[in-house]
Amino acid sequence: MIKVSVVGAQGRMGSHVVDAVNAADDAELALALDAGDDLTRITPENTDVVVEFTVPSVTLDNVLALIAQGVDVVVGTTGWTDDKLDQVRAALADAPREGQSVFIAPNFAISAVLADYFARLAAPYFESAEVIELHHPDKVDAPSGTAIHTAQGIGEARAKAGLGAVPDNTQTDGGSRGQVVDGVHVHAVRLRGLNAHEEVLFGNAGEQLVIRADSFDRGSFMPGVLLAARKVASGEFPGLTVGLDHFLDL
Repeated sequence: MIKVSVVGAQGRMGSHVVDAVNAADDAELALALDAGDDLTRITPENTDVVVEFTVPSVTLDNVLALIAQGVDVVVGTTGWTDDKLDQVRAALADAPREGQSVFIAPNFAISAVLADYFARLAAPYFESAEVIELHHPDKVDAPSGTAIHTAQGIGEARAKAGLGAVPDNTQTDGGSRGQVVDGVHVHAVRLRGLNAHEEVLFGNAGEQLVIRADSFDRGSFMPGVLLAARKVASGEFPGLTVGLDHFLDL
């Protein structure tokens, strides 16, 4: 049995993780901690993997503290930058236990991971590309980590293919063209009734490709969370891993 502790256990996502761990045949809940709880209660003796689902403002400190405790971590909180990822890598280099692992997922939904993968495949073949992400209005960051990750993948694929800038003759912009991530415009929608959705739009003269992933409830993320916990607990992925695609046969 994989002993799983959850940080952020009373949150919207964390509470679902607690239920998923309790329902899994090969996992058991070790500790369920939330804001204000002492993370030093989590140790390698009582926990195989920690699942961290909190908020961007505290997730880095949480992950660094958990690394110092000698435990492996699966992170679902978004808002990660290159600088923050470098801090995690540095902490893992000095971790108290050899082979410690941190896994960070921009998205745990299999549909979103595949949409991101398909977008990378399509990117070299289209002149234009834009990303639209749509979420509930309680989400605290914009654009979503998933959309940023998708845009970065598109930008990387376009660069490798030798493509130039995405064509855009906009002369005036009050902000409606969205955030530019690696040359790709990313737009964020916040609307009551939505959960988590992403559209990737590709265009050539006379044709369009639309890749869309929809997660209608938070339960859609739980198979990915459990998959990540199992992979991290296996000890086969030391260091920092970003993206659930590393755990899929793609």
